[in-house]
Amino acid sequence: MLMPKKTKFRKSQKNPQTGKSTRGTEIAFGRYGLKAIDTAWLTSRQIEAARRAMTRSIKRGGKIWIRVFPDKPVTKKPNEVGMGKGKGSPDHFIYVVKPGRIIFEMDGIPVEAAKEAMRLASHKLPMKTRIVVKSQEVKSED
Repeated sequence: MLMPKKTKFRKSQKNPQTGKSTRGTEIAFGRYGLKAIDTAWLTSRQIEAARRAMTRSIKRGGKIWIRVFPDKPVTKKPNEVGMGKGKGSPDHFIYVVKPGRIIFEMDGIPVEAAKEAMRLASHKLPMKTRIVVKSQEVKSED
């Protein structure tokens, strides 16, 4: 499970989930990417489930890059506890995904296999996604 070794503060505030992603919007490592269309909280369990789905689909061939890391703590109070008495203790970690963010990248396999693997991974995620392919630069011969 992905989680930070150490955080500056145990608990964090929610903050608004508005706007588009300004960083991580271009494919940097591989040839194929899974891009977020919606805003969502991505838990470490969902990231791991999507990674496993992709890895199984490509039969451990190629290379996969995970471009997000859950570093924001989410607190939860125990069941059947009344209101008040402060904020709950940290339960799990999330990553706030904004539209345009590349979540996964892949390389070293054919286009059809990559698209199928990304499709299977997208079913494990809580937001709409789009499969993107890095544009090929055409060299002109003189």
